Parts: sequence; structure tokens; C-alpha cells
Amino acid sequence: MSEPAYTVIQQDDSRDQPTPQELRAQLESAKDEVKIEALKRIILLMLNGDPLPQLLMHVIRFIMPSRNKALKKLLLLYWEICPKTNPDGKLKQEMVLVVNAIRNDLLHPNEYIRGQTLRFLCKLKESEILEPLVPVVRQCLEHRHPYVRKNAVLAIFAIYKILEHLIPDAPETIESYIAAEADHGCRRNAFIMLINSKMPVAVHFFSTIAAQIVNFDETIQLAAIELIRKDARSPAADKGKYIQTVFTLLTAASPSVRYEAASTLVALTSHASAIKAAVAAYIELAVKESDNNVKLIVLDRINELREKNDRVLEDQAMDILRVVSSPDIAVRRKCLNIAMELVSSRNVDEVVTFLKKELIKTHDQEYEKNNEYRQLVIQAIHSCAIKFSEVADSVVHVLMEFLGESNTASAVDVIAFVREVVEKFQQLRLPIISRLLETFGEMRTGRVFRGALWIIGEYAADASTIEEAFRKIRASIGELPILAAEQRLLAESAEGESGSAAPADNKDKKPETKSAARRVLADGTYATESALASDNKSAKIDASRLSSKPPLRALLLGGEYYVGAVLATALTKLALRYGAITGHSPRSNALTTEAMLIMTSILRVGKSDVVTAQIDEDSHSRILGCLRVLSSVPAEPDMVNAFLESCRNAFTNLVISHEKTKQSKTKEKQGVKIQADDVISFRFLKSKKTVGENADEFEADLIRATGSADRGDEYVSKLNRIIQLTGFSDPVYAEAYVTVHQYDILLDILIVNQTNETLQNLTVEFSTLGDLKLVERPQPHTMGPRGFHSIKANIKVASTETGVIYGNIVYDGASSLDVNCIILNDIHIDIMDYIKPATCSETQFRLMWTEFEWENKVNVNTTMTDLRAYLDHIMKSTNLNCLTPEHALAGECGFLAANLYARSIFGEDALANISLELTAHDKITGHIRIRSKTQGIALSLGDKITTSQKAMVAAV
Repeated sequence: MSEPAYTVIQQDDSRDQPTPQELRAQLESAKDEVKIEALKRIILLMLNGDPLPQLLMHVIRFIMPSRNKALKKLLLLYWEICPKTNPDGKLKQEMVLVVNAIRNDLLHPNEYIRGQTLRFLCKLKESEILEPLVPVVRQCLEHRHPYVRKNAVLAIFAIYKILEHLIPDAPETIESYIAAEADHGCRRNAFIMLINSKMPVAVHFFSTIAAQIVNFDETIQLAAIELIRKDARSPAADKGKYIQTVFTLLTAASPSVRYEAASTLVALTSHASAIKAAVAAYIELAVKESDNNVKLIVLDRINELREKNDRVLEDQAMDILRVVSSPDIAVRRKCLNIAMELVSSRNVDEVVTFLKKELIKTHDQEYEKNNEYRQLVIQAIHSCAIKFSEVADSVVHVLMEFLGESNTASAVDVIAFVREVVEKFQQLRLPIISRLLETFGEMRTGRVFRGALWIIGEYAADASTIEEAFRKIRASIGELPILAAEQRLLAESAEGESGSAAPADNKDKKPETKSAARRVLADGTYATESALASDNKSAKIDASRLSSKPPLRALLLGGEYYVGAVLATALTKLALRYGAITGHSPRSNALTTEAMLIMTSILRVGKSDVVTAQIDEDSHSRILGCLRVLSSVPAEPDMVNAFLESCRNAFTNLVISHEKTKQSKTKEKQGVKIQADDVISFRFLKSKKTVGENADEFEADLIRATGSADRGDEYVSKLNRIIQLTGFSDPVYAEAYVTVHQYDILLDILIVNQTNETLQNLTVEFSTLGDLKLVERPQPHTMGPRGFHSIKANIKVASTETGVIYGNIVYDGASSLDVNCIILNDIHIDIMDYIKPATCSETQFRLMWTEFEWENKVNVNTTMTDLRAYLDHIMKSTNLNCLTPEHALAGECGFLAANLYARSIFGEDALANISLELTAHDKITGHIRIRSKTQGIALSLGDKITTSQKAMVAAV
């Protein structure tokens, strides 16, 4: 029989530990306070490994006769942990006195002393102690107080479970007892015992109370559910009666009973009515319970039912959406994700109407993370509109009102939605383009402008729309040419400032005459340059002046030259399309000239000293290319085709590929996951991933509790995780098996005494680096010659970063002053045990990329020559998931760029961007940028990538 496990309490090493003589003196004190303090110190020392056998008789003599309630409670703790047997396994003679004292307490007139003593008996395992106490425990079943009776039932249950021969008729005794018992707590304990000891008797008792089960106490209802879950597997079980009882318990007053009843109901039957009833109970729990953890757990259960019974739950999509009334953003996100999977042509109108109302509420009410919730609602409406074209017309104009949002993420989601709707639904193109042009001046962010300009340039097909687009773009840019106008404004502003700053005592002085000269600017226009402007050539446009300018102009002057490149492309498409429609009329030439003037102005102002940042080379070359296309007469057919046809075809293929990807994922979810001829999986031989859906429920709970569902390793591969701590030639050999489960690290250490001597006070001492914390203090051990011993150490993990565990083994030598020490090898805790692959949208990735402040840049150093193989290697070694779609990675062009993402078990995000190039010498160059909110993840992932690259080079 294994020894019981106790919680080790850290001792205060700052003060001297008392000697046994001092503890004896304190136990002999006449004051109860001194005795209490002494007994606490004794229990603490015993929990930390010192048995203190010399104090046993003093405790019996001076503590046991006391009537102090605090001393009696501490005494029960002492009896629980003190050694009760001699080294030969026989009971100590002093324990006879202890048994007599326990018997007296079991007959004590105070019911609470009796109850506490009965609870203590549940923790004893020695047959010699329990055997004389069994008749007294039976008597306690007839006590007047229910506290004594319910603890007596637990004591009988514990004795019967461990030492059945001491009380063989326990089930029959409890059967007769429960029939006459009226207290709910006592009946519940007796019921639990019958369930775990004699199921037929428990089933018979359940049949007598099944009709009134809804009126019973919560504890009995939970016990009845436990009986149903266990007995439902037997062939003789009355499943119809069980299902009827569980249906009744769905309306119980207790939330825990309703939750367990719903879980049990779906385990008993898969009928549609049962599934709907269980989901209805889950929804009520999620709506009425205030705890967010309860809401998330219940939504997980609903999602599990949805995956297996999606058609059944379609009618309850609106009921599930009631849960979004919770203010917590995680609950809202999970609720919307589940509801979007249940949207069909029958309920899409109701769902979209509800989402519209929620979208309006985000303006009228202030929630926590209101902007993020608005973004979730917009994405949900986007999903509905793309799936069902009949609602796209009713939502697109509502969403387009958010294009002027200051929240960049929401506006970007809206413009992405508009772009996809315009591509898929041709009948909506003209009204959407008109609406987009109306809201063009309200946009504020560069990403929204880029999307809007691309849509206008691609889908403005008739002459009137193109002319209107030119007017709106020109109004949003402002006065042309940009450089001359800005220089004039800077000069006027400087003159005004110098005039207002003139000193008051110089009023009599004549104002200085400023010389003025006419200049021909680089774009061919005239401008007046004053001497003051010449002296102030280094003047820049500050942020306060940008706020008063037209939005598109403000973006260009603020350094958003990528918007300028997109604008040039859109203007080129519009001018070429207008020329094709009107046959290169004078109006067409005028629009082409205007487009070229705008592009030239962007180039000139980007190269000037007016702006704070110069135009980048990519944007500069792209705008120059557009100028060349418009200036060539006639335009090259290949270039015209590239602008007017190829861009549209590329986006169409992108949308089609996204749809195919979604359909393939849906088919994978809906397909049969377990075939009739699949190999049967055994838990001790295979991982949880290969176990079917019909696995034993308690087996599945056990796997989840032990963390095996999250680990990819199999039981047969545990030997790979063993770390050697000492050498084979050391006097003491040690090795550790490391188990990482969520926030805990368990070290199972095997120690072998390789000498022919007994080693005294052998202690394994550990220290940690990083956010690791040792939970318990190591205990000293005595090892015989060639002996083996196993030690377990628990370590808590606080954050995701690489940690190091180091230590030594210390033991006494031949003399008391001789201490031997063996240094242990370091144990490196891998960050990959905490990081799991995850997915997020492109918008979320970009938003996190801009917010996260820690970045680690790792240069690529590899002998591999395949870009895709190197990407797969990085993903495998870092547990990062590739967010870049497969079609974007296909092909061989000598370049590869991808975004990677993962999340830790602590909820921390890890982002990475990989940029690779294959040189002419078949060598991969580039770098990997890692970003995270904390420094630990960025550094640890960078170290992991560097280590994997070194290992690859060394292997070659």
C-alpha cells in the first residue's frame, strides 16, 4: 500500500528550529496556547520529513487528555501523519492507547467531536487500528444528529473500500439504513456508497425516488446523475426511465444539476429532441450565470454538439445569440463563431437583423473593448452576406457607414467585405461604387483608402462613374500641383509668424523689404519665392497642419506613399478604361492628363524637402511605370491587358481559391472520421489523437485531466524524455523524466546508490532560472548499498520563456563534518512545450504586429536549397502555424514570404514573418522577424530557430 501524500509547507529558515528537548518541554506546559504552538511545530517538522518518534509518548501523555477543541483538531492531523508501525511492519504498542482514545471520541457526547473523528477514520489504512473501532462506527449510524450519521456513512464506506473483510456486510447495512433515513445529506452519502459498492442496491433505491427526484436536494440529484451515467452502460439498464429522469432534471433549480443533466442526456441518446433540450439548458446557463468561465465552458459544450448535430441546432441559432449580451469579449467571440456555423437560408434573415441591431448598439453603448466587438460583428455580417447573396444588398450599405471609423480594424474589415461583395455580386456593383464615392471624403486611414481606390479603379465601368470618380479623387487631393501649393502655404505661414513676433519697441522702424522673384517649378508651373521662403527652406509640414488638409492629401504628405502608388494604379485603370469607352475623345485626353499631373505631383512632393519622409523606391518606380503607360501613344496592348484584365482575373482566382479552401475544410469536418475497419486504439500504446469519438467517457475525462490530449508524444516514447543528471561513474547516479503539463513541470527522478555504503541525509537540491518556481522543499533520504530511490519535484511555470533547472546531490560522508556534493546536469525547459500552433485573421495579425513592441530578427543560415522545405522546417521546430494561404506559396520564383502565428498556454501571442530568397548559387538568404508582447517569447523563439539552424548545419 502506497504512502499517503501530504502538502509540504515551507519552513521558516530564518529562525532556529526547536530541538526535541525543547518540544518536550513545551508539550509538558500547563498552558494550552504553548501546547498548540508546539504541536503545530511538530506537525510541520514531520511533514518536512522528520518523523520525531521520540515525541510520541509525550503527545499521548500531555495532549491526548486535553479537552481543548483546537488541540483535538491538531491531534487528528498528528495521528494522520505520524508513523504507526515499526520498521518490521507491526503496529507500535503505543497505538493501543491511541485506539482507546479514538474510541472514546467516537462515543463522545459532543456530536462535532464524533463527526470529526469519523472523518479522520476515512484516512486510516491500518487494519489493527480500525478493527476494534468498527462496532462503535456502526453505533454512530443511529446517532440523533445528522452530522454524525453522514460522517459515519463515509467512515464505513472508506473502511469497506480499503479493508472489506472488516465490515463485509456494509452494503446491506447501508441499504437498510438509507430506507429509514430522512436527512438529505445522510441519504446522499449512503447513496454514493451504494453506487460505488453495490450497484443493484443503488438502482433499486433510485427507482423508489425517481418520481420525486426533482423535489430532492441538489446533492442527491447529482448522485442520481452519477448513477445514471455509470449504470447506463450495463445491458440490463432501463435507459428509457433514465432518459425521462434526466429530462426532468433539466428544469432543476441548481445550475450544476442542469449542466450535468444536459451532459448526461446527450451521452444517453442522440435523438434530435434530446439534443435540442440539452442545448436549451446550456443556453439558459450561459445567459443567467454571471461567471465568464461558466459561459465559456457551456459554449464549448454547445460547440461540441454543433459539430455532430449542426442540422439539428439550426433552429436554435437565435437562442445562442442571446449569449452575446455578456460584456466579456471572449464570450462574445465564441458565441458569434458558433452562431455563424449554424446560419442557413432559413434563419439568415433573422441572424443578420440581430447583428445589425448589435452593430448599432456599439455606437450607442460603451462596452469594454467596444471597438473589438464591433469588428467581430462586422466580420459575422461579412460571413453571412458572402454565404447568402439575398442578404448582401441589405447589409452592404449599412456596413459602408463605418468606412469613416477611427478604428482602423473595423474600417479595414468593411472595405474587405465590400471588395468581395463587388466581385461576387455583379448587380450590386453600380450602387456600391456610387455609395463608395459618396463616402470617399469621410475616410481617414491609409488601408481603407487603398481598398477603396482599388475597388473604384477595378469596377468603375461606365463613363459617368469614371468622371465622378475623378472628381471625388481630385477633391480629396486638393490643389494641384501639390509641391507648389504647399510651398506657398509654408511661406505665408512663416510670414505671418514673423509679423506677429515683431517686438513692440521696434514700431518706429520701417519694415524690411522682401525681395520676390518668379520661379519656374519642376512641374512647369510658376511660383513666387520670397527671401523669407529662401531662408526657411528647411521648413516641414507638421502634424497640426495635416489635420486641416483634405484626407488623401494629408496621407500623401504624411508619408503614406503606398497610397500614392495605389492611387496611380487606379487612375491608370480609369483613364485607360475611359479611353476605350469613348474612343480617346478630347475628354479622355483631359482625364489622362489630369491623372499624369496627379502622379507627377506625388513624385515631386515625395522627393522634396517639404515632407518629413522621402518617397520609397517601390512606390516611386510603380508611379513611374503608370506614367509611362499613360504617356505612350498608342498604349501597349500588353500593358493595357495587364491593368484592365490580369488584375481582375488574379483577384477572381483569389476569391475562388478561398471558397475552395473553405469548402474543403467543411467537407473534412463533415466527413466520416472513423471507419468500421479502423484499428482499435489502446490508451497505453497510442496517443489520444487516434481514439475514436465513441471512446469511453470516463477514459476521455482521464486523458483530458492528465494532459495527454494536448501532448503529441505517445506513451511508448516516454523514454525519449529522460535526461541524465549525473555520470555513470559517480557514486550516485541520477536521471529525471520530465513531464510538462500546462502550468506544472513534474520531475520524476531516479537515484541509484552505486556504492557499497549506506548514504545518510541524501538530498537533491534544485534551483531555477527564468519564471520557474520550486513548489516543495526536498526531503533528506537514507539509501542502502546499491539501493534505488524515486523522488518527485514539482515546479510551477509563470510565463512562456526558456527556463533552466540546475542543482546538486548532497549526502553525508563517513564523519558528521564530511559532506559530499555531486553537481547535476542542467535541465533546459523547452519553450515548445508551452507554444501551440494557432490561427488568426490577416487584420488581427497586422494589428498585433503594429502593437507588439518586442522584436527579434534572426538571419537565415542554412544548407537547405528548397525554400518551401526550409519554411516547413521552421514551422516544425517552432510550433508556428503558417497563415499565408497555400496558393500564395505555390510556384517557384526564387522568393518566399510568409506570416507565422502561435499562441502559448498562457494566452500570449507569438508572431513571425519569414522572408527568403534563393540566390544564383542555390543558397537561401533572408531573415526571420519575431514579434511578441513580452521579451521572453521573442528571445526564446529566436534562440530556438538559431539552435535548429546550427543543428542542421552540423548534421551536414
